[in-house]
Amino acid sequence: MVTTVSVAQVGALVGDPARVAMLQALMDGRASTASELAQAAGITPQTASGHLAQLAAASLVTMSKQGRHRYHRLASPEVAQLLESLMRLASDAASVRPRTGPRDPRLRLARTCYDHMAGWLGVRLADALVTRSWVEIADDGAVVTPEGLHRLSALGLDVAAGGPAKLLCRPCLDWSERRPHLAGRLGAALCAHSLQRGWVRRQAGSRALDVTPAGWRDFHALFNITPPASP
Repeated sequence: MVTTVSVAQVGALVGDPARVAMLQALMDGRASTASELAQAAGITPQTASGHLAQLAAASLVTMSKQGRHRYHRLASPEVAQLLESLMRLASDAASVRPRTGPRDPRLRLARTCYDHMAGWLGVRLADALVTRSWVEIADDGAVVTPEGLHRLSALGLDVAAGGPAKLLCRPCLDWSERRPHLAGRLGAALCAHSLQRGWVRRQAGSRALDVTPAGWRDFHALFNITPPASP
């Protein structure tokens, strides 16, 4: 049962700058060790381990052991969505500048949001699927149409991945674009497919994604997406 106390506990956990830095470092969907997260947060590994224990107790992160190492991940896409929402609110409160979201143009262009794609490219992909009537998006949710399921499967996207417990498609309000990109199984499948086909590549130490020449070519051919004049 959700209580005001449990909500307050989560709020307190994500109110600490070091814990927030570690959670943000995990938003690319990959696992990290306590030492790697300590470096991202600018704290000692011992302090990081204490923070991670608190985050795990609140089901914000999970830990798995492999050999001598312990790896940490965000516990769910909902945690990533919470962080993305907080960053959006923080950028509103920090400044009245009309430019929203991250200052790094690479992050604004394309980035990972847990297991799906965000940024300018993520929003344009959502727009393209809506234009083709493959997806319908409303304020309170999104659905993949029968035509969309057929077309996406023909493109090689495994929208069944993730099992029945994972929502097939939902809108996620983008931090920088302030319009929805796609999460859920479809969002994860689009991101995984783009990485596997070499359309995008991860940047080391960042959530940013580089779009390759082959990626721009196929994004244009399949979804009529061309590079922006300025990310």
